[in-house]
Amino acid sequence: MNPNLDRLQPYPFEKLRRLIAGNIPPGHLEPIQLSIGEPQHLMPRFIGESLTAHLKSLAYYPATLGSQELRESIATWLSWRYGLPPLDPATQIIPVNGSREALFAIAQCVIDSRRPDATVLCPNPFYQIYEGAALLAGAAPVFVNHLPEGGFVANLDALPEATLAATQLVYVCSPGNPTGHVLRIEEWRRLFELSDRYGFVIASDEGYSEIYFDEDNPPIGALEAAHRLGRPGYRNIVIFTSLSKRSNAPGLRSGFAAGDTRILKEFLLYRSYQSSQMNPAVQAASAAAWGNETHVAENRHLYREKFDRIVPMLAPWLGVRRPEAGFFLWARTPVSDTEFARRLHAEYNVLVLPGSFITHEADGINPGAGFVRIALAAAYDKCMDAAERIAAFCQKL
Repeated sequence: MNPNLDRLQPYPFEKLRRLIAGNIPPGHLEPIQLSIGEPQHLMPRFIGESLTAHLKSLAYYPATLGSQELRESIATWLSWRYGLPPLDPATQIIPVNGSREALFAIAQCVIDSRRPDATVLCPNPFYQIYEGAALLAGAAPVFVNHLPEGGFVANLDALPEATLAATQLVYVCSPGNPTGHVLRIEEWRRLFELSDRYGFVIASDEGYSEIYFDEDNPPIGALEAAHRLGRPGYRNIVIFTSLSKRSNAPGLRSGFAAGDTRILKEFLLYRSYQSSQMNPAVQAASAAAWGNETHVAENRHLYREKFDRIVPMLAPWLGVRRPEAGFFLWARTPVSDTEFARRLHAEYNVLVLPGSFITHEADGINPGAGFVRIALAAAYDKCMDAAERIAAFCQKL
């Protein structure tokens, strides 16, 4: 067996399952799941209609690079959304089966495991895939703390020179999961400067980019930042996003990677051996989804309503604020994060995720200790009910 499998940590939701084992929540309270970021708003009808209208396409093998129609739809969306010059659909875009598998695969593609010091920088808190991808690529993950007192900004300049010199890949998540922090142009500038100096690839996870609250100030993405900073060609940058959060279609498993043509050429070669090609009917539905913004704006409105109501309910108890983007609340707990999550489930039948389940200690600090992640991804009524229960639980504490 691959010895690196022994280095993997249990997945956060497995840790949560163990934590609440033996709990018997009150039977009169409906269970409410706020621990996982699975959108529960309705998927737009036209996506399902496009799927069924293209079922005959299942009779053909799809290409690894995806259809021309889909890649052109993504290229058009990227140019519209970020004000970019037209991207080349043939060389700068690769459709993927959800950003999750592509974020894992990029590490397997770019890491040179022959180097014993191969390093991958990961945000802390982090998406578990980053760590697993680094370990299974034969690299060492190094966790960079994102702390509230620092505005959740990664202080890369505090890293030792030897660590930066060994770094081959940097995972960035903006908007952040779970902090909601959106990287500013100066943060991107510094990251690009370090990439130029040390040669590492930047994998920008932008899955939450379309859930924001100020319609006049959408989150800036890595390609947009590079364009604004006069970096044509997006050297060493690959972005990843999907329709899961944007279009409430997590089961569609549809996303894309875009950016540096040199990296994507090698990524396509890797994927021609490793990946499963996207279902042709899914490709047709995805092209339709990327071409429609009406449902995305409506989706943001639903999230805005929830945050406007719930943040004032929980702020006195958990110190929460509305995030810059995304659908998580990163809440400071009055007791340990694990005790808070376990008792909230046992006493009020609401499930949230302990922050320490998605962090590691780094520089003597565990940035998730004493926090829980609350995903306001459920329907409005369920989120409101859960918020009332959480407030009642905090008051009791």
